[in-house]
Amino acid sequence: MESTNIDATFNRPEGNRNIDSPVLLVNTRDLIKQLMDENAWQENDRNAITIFKTDKMRIVLVALHKDAKTTTDRPENIFSLQVLKGKVKVTTDFSSTEVEKEMVLALHEQIPYSIKALKKSIFLLTIVD
Repeated sequence: MESTNIDATFNRPEGNRNIDSPVLLVNTRDLIKQLMDENAWQENDRNAITIFKTDKMRIVLVALHKDAKTTTDRPENIFSLQVLKGKVKVTTDFSSTEVEKEMVLALHEQIPYSIKALKKSIFLLTIVD
C-alpha cells in the first residue's frame, strides 16, 4: 500500500500532508490549534481539515463557531460524529440529540440531518462509503 499526500491549498500553503498510509497517527491537539489559527476560522463560522481519506472512509476534523449550522438533505453515507470540545445538536426527522465532549453519535445513510453548534465546538466526523 502506498501513502497518499494532499497538496498545498489556499488555506494550507505548506501542503504535502499525509492523509493515507498503512498506519497513520494524527495529533488532533496540533490540528485543532492549526484550525483555530487559520484565517478561515477567523473569517467564517467554521473550518475543517481532512485527516484521513481512502475510497471507503474519510475522517474530518471540524470546528464550528457557536450557532454555526451545517445541513445535508441527501446524505449517501453512514457517519459518526465524536465531539472533542463543545456541544452540538444533531437534528433528523426522527430526533434532535445534543452531543457533547466524550460522546459519539452514529447515523445511517439516507437520513437528512443538520448539525448546529450550541457553543464553539470541535468534532471528528467519520464518513464511511
